[in-house]
Amino acid sequence: VTKESDFGILFLHNEGYSTMCGHAIIAITKVAVETGFVKLVEPETQIKIDSPAGLITSYAKIKNGKVDEVYFHNVPSFVQLMDEEINVDGLGKVKFDIAYGGAFYAFVNADELGISMTPENYRQLIEKGMDIKRAVMKKYELKHPFDEDLNFLYGTIFTGKALNKNADSRNVCIFAEGEVDRSPTGTGVSARMALHYVKGEIKLNEVMTIESILGTSFKASPIKETTFGDYKSVIPEVTGTAYITGRNEFWIDPADPLKHGFILR
Repeated sequence: VTKESDFGILFLHNEGYSTMCGHAIIAITKVAVETGFVKLVEPETQIKIDSPAGLITSYAKIKNGKVDEVYFHNVPSFVQLMDEEINVDGLGKVKFDIAYGGAFYAFVNADELGISMTPENYRQLIEKGMDIKRAVMKKYELKHPFDEDLNFLYGTIFTGKALNKNADSRNVCIFAEGEVDRSPTGTGVSARMALHYVKGEIKLNEVMTIESILGTSFKASPIKETTFGDYKSVIPEVTGTAYITGRNEFWIDPADPLKHGFILR
């Protein structure tokens, strides 16, 4: 944990760890403020959080003594590959971009591929998302400017038209070994801000509402130009909500042969 941060965080999911998770930043900000882990400051509480991807600054907007919504400034986000094309079994030639927003993602247009981004179609999204990910990984080598541990493709993100009138676009992320993100993906929308900005599709401080496979949404905006190694980058701002649903406590029995955990792949 660095001196300027309030605390550090690791992100766990059922396939292992991730380098960064935007919705988890929103969630931990709400939990930290509402449980008294950090001091509540009205009308806005600022928290600095160390993550494997770098230092994240989050802000909790306070209303009636509670966290109403959270926004955070992500790590510098940039485009690594743009307007590429690859052959994928069952799909033919697929156009894609690769951008980084705390992790690397391959972005493809689901509408162009004729793939529906609805909850009922999650199995096809997983199958095609992993097919695209494997094809890209086989042909392309990714490089983070500072951290070799981040030199890998984390997932495929399908983009397309929003299904709800209050959103601008829909985002479905297939990550790790075939997991589906039920949120719009904080790192994914951050990478999209870099991609849209480079393509001239969004301006600084212009806000875009991106919905998830379930219809929940994040607001995202590129708020600042910067450089990150040799890459022209942007600092994305992402806004969303989270809700505390419970508290868990793990016990470890020294005699348990699986006390250190297990994973089956």
